[in-house]
Amino acid sequence: MNSGETGKAVVVKDLERRFNSFVAVNRISLEVAKGEIFGFLGPNGAGKSTTIRMLCGILAPSGGSGMVAGFDIRTQSEEIKSHIGYMSQKFSLYEDLTVEENIDFYSGIYRIPPEKKQARKEWVIKMAGLEGHRNARTGTLSGGWKQRLALGCATMHEPAIIFLDEPTSGVDPNSRRQFWDLIYDLSSRGVTVFVTTHYMDEAEYCDRVAMIYRGELIAEGTPELLKTRFMQEDVLEMICDRPQDAMEGIRELAGVKEVALFGTRLHVVADDGATVARSLKDILPKKGFPVERIEKIVPSMEDVFVSLIEARDNGKHPTREVGR
Repeated sequence: MNSGETGKAVVVKDLERRFNSFVAVNRISLEVAKGEIFGFLGPNGAGKSTTIRMLCGILAPSGGSGMVAGFDIRTQSEEIKSHIGYMSQKFSLYEDLTVEENIDFYSGIYRIPPEKKQARKEWVIKMAGLEGHRNARTGTLSGGWKQRLALGCATMHEPAIIFLDEPTSGVDPNSRRQFWDLIYDLSSRGVTVFVTTHYMDEAEYCDRVAMIYRGELIAEGTPELLKTRFMQEDVLEMICDRPQDAMEGIRELAGVKEVALFGTRLHVVADDGATVARSLKDILPKKGFPVERIEKIVPSMEDVFVSLIEARDNGKHPTREVGR
């Protein structure tokens, strides 16, 4: 099947990668629509980078099949490389070169036509906010600037698909937010964005998300679907006196699986939220912790992921769905 003819930028079926006896990626299947921001979430070591390297034609799969930009990942890796952009975890920049020298290097790698080279260079510099740093050595730049420069270098040949491997790792929260603004801008121009991350909150920025754990795809869908349908437990948010002191007593209640402090509030994960809420309202005041408010809330992506991996580790396999 030619993914370029089906409106799909990426189509993967039973993709697998083994390193001797170790299975890094275990028969994953997924599809990414053209123009979509697709998030690939999981902890470090889950298999995200191995997957993205196979999709980019850098690493040969051990099993399964896949199409990227209409090309076969097994037999047409060079064609794939010329039609995609790829930004690795290390940003792939030469720190001893200046900003302009790095851009010139990548314009050669991507064979930018001479008549377009200057215009694309100016686009990268403006996009990265480096107008006043053209001749600065790249190694002296902040993490946020390096990040934007790397994105510019990876997209200067105007690819239809861009693969970003942990692009926001190691940069400050403000730089992360600015970088996602650039991703939105690319998406608005019709570029497909496939981004891996271990920051669960970044799933909120994606059109759809796939969660990978120990090499296996454990859930896939829109962020809203994952939060409302895949969470196995209820999450309660509670405001009470001396919340930190109250945590130990809450943990001892039947039906409570986890309790965590979120600022001045507590998040309580429970099998049956209504029953636990009644118990908390009854028992906590008697222990000297008056309850001001308690309500069931929509779980965060981190709540969902923890619930899913606990279910996986306990031998329960929630149904994987695709949500649009």
